[in-house]
Amino acid sequence: MEVPGVSYAQSGDVSIAYQVVGEGPQDLVLVPFLSNLYTLWQAPKFAPFARRLAEGRRLVLVNPRGGGAFRPARGFTIESRMDDVRAVMDAVGTVGTS
Repeated sequence: MEVPGVSYAQSGDVSIAYQVVGEGPQDLVLVPFLSNLYTLWQAPKFAPFARRLAEGRRLVLVNPRGGGAFRPARGFTIESRMDDVRAVMDAVGTVGTS
């Protein structure tokens, strides 16, 4: 199983890991909360599921602050999570993220 490359977006003073799979006019942002971007692709059913989601669109997988490929964080809020997702959306050029 080939794991897509990981990029990073700056959100305040932290770097947020993300992956982009597929191409198309629409973006679908997925924020997995139980795994990180590396081990997620090792789950038996995830890769086929993600590839299907990426058909005809860009699937943007965001490694949330405090989880997975990110150093543990304390005191993060829903607002900081939304800032992180917005930073990734800005980095990949998703329309309407301002």
